[in-house]
Amino acid sequence: MWLTPDDAVWVPTVFTKNRDRLLAGDIAEAFFRQVRALADQHGLLSHEHFTVDGTLLEGWASHKSFRPIADPTPPPSDDDPSNPSVNFRGEKRSNATHRSVSDPETRLVRKTHHGAAFLGYQASVLTENRHGLIVRTDVRSPSGHAEREAALAMLRRLPRRRRRRTLGADKGYDTPDFIAGVRALGFTPHVSPNRHRCRRRSTVDRRTTRHPGYEVSQRKRKLVEEGFGWHKCVGMLRKLRHRGREKVAWIFTFTSAAYNLVRLRTLLAAAPT
Repeated sequence: MWLTPDDAVWVPTVFTKNRDRLLAGDIAEAFFRQVRALADQHGLLSHEHFTVDGTLLEGWASHKSFRPIADPTPPPSDDDPSNPSVNFRGEKRSNATHRSVSDPETRLVRKTHHGAAFLGYQASVLTENRHGLIVRTDVRSPSGHAEREAALAMLRRLPRRRRRRTLGADKGYDTPDFIAGVRALGFTPHVSPNRHRCRRRSTVDRRTTRHPGYEVSQRKRKLVEEGFGWHKCVGMLRKLRHRGREKVAWIFTFTSAAYNLVRLRTLLAAAPT
């Protein structure tokens, strides 16, 4: 439909109402499942070998919105109420004492020990190892154990199978509780050993690492980084444009489905006829 310069346009709230309908109908998850089913119909999915990993997404909330939980009143204005200058020097701020008033479900995080802190979300994916396609997604507030909890939650959502399966992961998942949880769900944890000097030994020992399949899992798990790169660059999720875990999870799932769809186009084009 084309509009001329003199035609009346729709009310902007139409977009907001349509977005709410999409959220209520769980359209992103339905779209994701359909794309995954299409990949399975063409025999592109592995049902036995998986990889899990997580990444941080920068939330749509500024440091100025990160205020004490006990007193969230805005800081004194400097004649610029829409964007006041705030000096945080000498103020101790942490997730235990502060929350963002713009998006309370974000948490103050950093990607590296020396990197800049920002308010963000923890986004995780479970991929299959045949082609690196995403089979499950999870978004939650970051914490010291959010990645591992998300991984176990996604594994529980997989259909049960009698045959034992494998799960590849980086050294951040090498903790006794996570390894025990993975084994309890019927998976062999092909986790990279965390040989940090402060640790006595890794939870993953030679009984697991000596098998050829372990090396294959370690190579295949690097495919997950391609998806995260696509999410942030092509999918434009490096800086989120939605607030609230529900909406962020919706757009992350939708973008994951789009990534799979693009990968399917490439994989099917390369398949022998």
